[in-house]
Amino acid sequence: MVLPIMAFTRADQIENNLVYAAILFAVAAFTDSLDGFIARRTTGGTVLGAFLDTTADKILVTGTLLALVSVDRVSIWPAAIIIFREFAVMALRGVVAQRGGLIKPSTWGKIKTVTQFVAIFLAFVRLADPWGPWYLDQWVMLLAVLATIGSMWGYLTAFWDVIRTEPTEVKS
Repeated sequence: MVLPIMAFTRADQIENNLVYAAILFAVAAFTDSLDGFIARRTTGGTVLGAFLDTTADKILVTGTLLALVSVDRVSIWPAAIIIFREFAVMALRGVVAQRGGLIKPSTWGKIKTVTQFVAIFLAFVRLADPWGPWYLDQWVMLLAVLATIGSMWGYLTAFWDVIRTEPTEVKS
C-alpha cells in the first residue's frame, strides 16, 4: 500500500488526492493492527511474524512520511527523528539477533506506532484552522516524536542489557 499512498500524496492533479491517500493509509494501518491482534490471539505470534510486522510498520511510516514531507504536510525534523529511530532499532535488533537474542516490541513501541499512525492520518486530512501556532496534526506529531524517543530509549536499554549479559562470539 505504500506506493499507492505515496502516489496519491504527490498526485495534486487529482481532486482530493490527500483524502484518497489518507483512506489508503488508514486501511493499511488498520489491517496491520488487526493482523497483529489476530496473531497474538490465535498463535501467540511468531518471531518471524513479529519481525515482518515491525518491518511493515517501518516501511509504511517511512514511505508515507517522505511523501508528506515532499508536499509540505510534515516538517523534515520530526520525519528525520522518526525515520532515524526506525533504522537504528532495526540495526540494534539485528545485532542482538546475530548474538542469538531477541528484543521484543515494547509498550512504548505500540504507543509510538499508534501516535505515528494518528499523526500521519491527521497530516493528510489537516483541519482548516491551526490550534495556536500549529495545526492539530503537528501537535500530535510532536507526541509521536516524544513516543518515538521514549521507544528508542527502551530499545537502547534492552540492547545494552543483552550485550552486557551475553558475551558470545558473533558469527560472520
